[in-house]
Amino acid sequence: MDKLKKALRGNKITPLQSIFCRLLGLFLALAGISHLSVLRHEFLAQVPLWLPIDGDLVVVLSGIVEIGLGIGLLVSSGRYRVIAGWVTAAFFVLIFPGNISQYVNRIDAFGLNSDSSRFIRLFFQPIFAIWALWSTGAWHAWRNQEAE
Repeated sequence: MDKLKKALRGNKITPLQSIFCRLLGLFLALAGISHLSVLRHEFLAQVPLWLPIDGDLVVVLSGIVEIGLGIGLLVSSGRYRVIAGWVTAAFFVLIFPGNISQYVNRIDAFGLNSDSSRFIRLFFQPIFAIWALWSTGAWHAWRNQEAE
């Protein structure tokens, strides 16, 4: 545990990582706001049909979480930025079944109106998770902790 605290404490990111961290934060905050407003119906299409929870509630809650994550990425620094990176990456993993559901059930939303476009969209979720880990320095902090 001391190694992890040390790795988190000494976390520094490059200016490029900082820019990408802020861009991801802005993207998430805007996506979260759109969950609660103009794109609510589109996001509803991504809620898996097998989920035993009201789809609209899922959209609202995930929107609130995205706003929080976005703000966290925009304002956090040091170890809190690393934690925000891990939480954001975990969020992208948790919502991935929605993308799979949209593909498997052939649900049109966000202009994804073909099997090929919905399939290609699946590859973006891992990219977003990697983006969160890299831009926040979470990946580097974890690797430094492992090396010690």
